[in-house]
Amino acid sequence: MSQIDKVLYTGRTTTTGGRNGTARSDDGRLDILLAPPGAAGNGTNPEQLFAAGWSACFIGAMGLAAAQLKVALPKDTGVHAEVDLGTGTGGYFLQARLSISLPGLPRDTAQAIVDNAHANCPYSKATRGNIGVTLALL
Repeated sequence: MSQIDKVLYTGRTTTTGGRNGTARSDDGRLDILLAPPGAAGNGTNPEQLFAAGWSACFIGAMGLAAAQLKVALPKDTGVHAEVDLGTGTGGYFLQARLSISLPGLPRDTAQAIVDNAHANCPYSKATRGNIGVTLALL
């Protein structure tokens, strides 16, 4: 298991009610209703939150990778993340797909950025070997 030498940031939330509750950060910047996947009405779910967090982090990791290659990320860089909740032998599991758009970059440069980002993004590291992950460079 990897160990952190220096903490850069700690996200703090309190959730009550589980998938039918609320989640709020200690600084009040996040204050959301939660709902089970597919439920009618308002509220998001942990899978959507995980997809949003991972895709945002992945774009940050691509920015670092692009800087190492001395290229700029396109302004319309995007990551479409899909996180599946499903069942299998042993209970509930997640799997994910990231579809990455780096328009205007040569394919080999874009692939190098994606590969580096996936190697270094903290979310990618956390999921590596734990859930099925598919990356697709569009």
